[in-house]
Amino acid sequence: MLPALRRHRGWSIAGAVLIVALLVAGIVSAVTAPAAIRTRSAMLPGTPEATGVAAGLPVKLDTTLYFPDSSSPAPAVLLAHGLGGTKRDLNSQAEALAKDGYVVLAYTARGFGASGGLVHLDAPAYEVADAKLLVSYLATLPQVRTTAPGDPVVGVAGASYGGGLALMLAGSDPRIDAVAADITWNSLQNSLFPNGAGTQPGVFKKLWTGYLFQSARGTGPLAERSAACGRVAAEVCAAFQQAGQSGVPSAATSALLNASSPASVDARITAPTLLSQGEQDSLFPLTEADANARAIAANGTTVRVIWRAGGHDGGGAGEGSAAAVQDWFDAHLKGVGTADTSFELAEQGSALSSSSGRRINQTLRAEAGYPGVHAPPAPTSTFTLSNKTQTISAPAGGNPAAVSSLPGLGSLLEQASALSGAAGVGTDLGLGAVAGQNAVFESAVLKQRQRIAGASRVRLKVTPLGSTDATLFVSLVDLSADGSTRTPAALTQPVHLTGLTPGVATSVDVQLPAIVTDIASGHRMQVLVATTDLAYQLPTDPREYRIELAGDSGQLTVPGIDAEVVRSGSALPWLIVGIVAMLLSIGWAVVRGVRRRRADTPVPGLQGTPISVRNLVKEYSDGYRAVDGPSFTVERGQVVGLLGPNGAGKTTTLRVLVGLIRPTSGEVHVFGHLVTPGAPVLSRLGAFIEGPGFLPHLSGRENLHLFWAASGRDEKYAQFETALEIAGLGSSVDRKVKTYSQGMRQRLAIAQAMLGLPELLVLDEPTNGLDPPQIAEMREVLRSYAETGRTVVVSSHLLAEVEQTCTHVVVMHKGQLVAAGSVADIAGAGGTQLAVADPSEAERVLAAAGIATRQVPVRRALEDVFLDLVGGDDA
Repeated sequence: MLPALRRHRGWSIAGAVLIVALLVAGIVSAVTAPAAIRTRSAMLPGTPEATGVAAGLPVKLDTTLYFPDSSSPAPAVLLAHGLGGTKRDLNSQAEALAKDGYVVLAYTARGFGASGGLVHLDAPAYEVADAKLLVSYLATLPQVRTTAPGDPVVGVAGASYGGGLALMLAGSDPRIDAVAADITWNSLQNSLFPNGAGTQPGVFKKLWTGYLFQSARGTGPLAERSAACGRVAAEVCAAFQQAGQSGVPSAATSALLNASSPASVDARITAPTLLSQGEQDSLFPLTEADANARAIAANGTTVRVIWRAGGHDGGGAGEGSAAAVQDWFDAHLKGVGTADTSFELAEQGSALSSSSGRRINQTLRAEAGYPGVHAPPAPTSTFTLSNKTQTISAPAGGNPAAVSSLPGLGSLLEQASALSGAAGVGTDLGLGAVAGQNAVFESAVLKQRQRIAGASRVRLKVTPLGSTDATLFVSLVDLSADGSTRTPAALTQPVHLTGLTPGVATSVDVQLPAIVTDIASGHRMQVLVATTDLAYQLPTDPREYRIELAGDSGQLTVPGIDAEVVRSGSALPWLIVGIVAMLLSIGWAVVRGVRRRRADTPVPGLQGTPISVRNLVKEYSDGYRAVDGPSFTVERGQVVGLLGPNGAGKTTTLRVLVGLIRPTSGEVHVFGHLVTPGAPVLSRLGAFIEGPGFLPHLSGRENLHLFWAASGRDEKYAQFETALEIAGLGSSVDRKVKTYSQGMRQRLAIAQAMLGLPELLVLDEPTNGLDPPQIAEMREVLRSYAETGRTVVVSSHLLAEVEQTCTHVVVMHKGQLVAAGSVADIAGAGGTQLAVADPSEAERVLAAAGIATRQVPVRRALEDVFLDLVGGDDA
């Protein structure tokens, strides 16, 4: 009787906790429940192609209208997406604006997704003309407020490629009433061929350019696309190819880039313009927003500038950026509130939370408005640098080269993140510097903290020893008291000097990258001058230069800012979320306990199979199907690479595999057991998905012990020393994690996943933040791990590493399986050919689903086959 009563009481307590949790969740839902909005999708006419085999054929644009819950005509907003994206990327922003009372038109730009036409790179005659047609369409809708027939009250917003379109449209169509452009460019030529020491095209940004071209070539229904150009228009394709071959833009390439640049129309923009730019952006740095702001303001137009966290390297929208866009449109389209023209900037990790002890971001505001990247009339400080003449060399072909940033990953190389407790963000210089290639000039120890907000300046004297030109890369470096270094935002300034005389010194004023950072008291500042950078085109011949500071006492001029803190990241919302999550987890534990008492019978024949995926589907509430029916198996002893472009469904598949989310349909079995959140079989699996997370105030070793203790397992099974040997952190494992570089955190995360030496290891992008030697070591670790009979699954974008590391690959594209098999077969190592779904059962399943199989020609490299599989299918 008593045990039964105790069980009943336990259920009562758990039930009460669950009810409280559900009530809290219900209250939150009630407070945040969105108003109902209506949507309507349509294919609307775009601008016909003027040349090629598609000349004169109609072009349709894939659009979705979002209507507010209102019976009165409302202002409209036109939303444009980033390069390689579609209208689906705009869904959240569109819904938020519709809930705020706007009619929103989100669309897929020509050349992408289901829209027709070719990619012309925001050309006035095509993408801008398309946007004008959509504005005219909005004017015909009775739900949209107009000021005159054919003239709607309308704003335009977009990020990156969409931000460029927003500015180009505003400078070409006087009907635009407000603009919000995020992380976009002013001059495409200056962005892709930056110099900083002259007006001529500078050093070719080859990695970013190649990445952009691959994103632009896309896939889709247009029949006349070519293997070389995809859906990129012939003239744009030719410009990319010409730049890639020569490293210098031809006259035709320059003309095309300039025509697609807001710099060509900024002086005609009369609509109030909000410009937000990312502080972690090696593609379109803060100087691009600065150029737009100065040109638009010179026309007498109201401009607001925000420097936000993130960017093309840092990812994600900055704190408050969505709210700023909404407030901007409210003021200029609805006439609600007062237009804010203050300047805001983000300091990342510069404040300490009193409640959590964590480093948090804070937002600064200068009420006087935007001062510019050089910060006049804001305060500047001058520092004297050590001035020793140094001789540096550049190897032939620029190999080996330093690494400052990589497309889309730049600040991940340097990010200690706000949670790490670091004084700011930066990169451990050891990730990129190459001995003999750097000249360093150093300040005295700082007696007080120095805030930097903008572009510092230094005057250099460069003497080429044999060449008539010079290619250099200049960075500002923070040197801490313990000797560690970081390059804020991982940004470097390329400098290209021409018309030099061998052996004769030339003085040059160098504008360093525009950054926002704090240099702590007790630290020093360094100016680093390097001869190589992997992201840029480098001279093919070996070089030597003598570098010194110009003048008797070289000086570094640093811009500051007169600004006040207006908000800091707060731990309170996360505390509330944490309490709710804890209550929900307690309730879930009760439910899970019941499920665990049910028989967990493995599927016959699959007990020895580490992974079996059958007809897996994951569809979200907005209708987006991230995973669309793949079926494949992974056997013991294999190292399997899960490959696919962005949006292929890789991470979603892994999240289902480790029980983080539930599938819409289909099944995933691990060692024959059905995977559900909290399934007991997951104890046989080690994983980390979407990046590492640790307690910053604990050491690496303490984090591992805490993680294992949380699993409730005996320490004798943890294999700590083996995992620490794998991490390769040496004595650093006993340092606090907040002092770790990104690469160190990544290695610690892999060691955490390997605790207990699980039978199945699942790693999502494990080599992010690792330097080449560390990647090579990781390659051997993973292969050796699988040779013990265990299994490893790795998702990666580094095809060359996959080819060297993995025994098998699974290739996904748009949520579907397009190939599975051994690396040897897929790369054509045996002179064979691979059917797209090589197991007969998978072939049958794919055929039943209407997915045709085909033969992939023999290739010498996995990359060629990968591009063949995912680069030529219709969207």
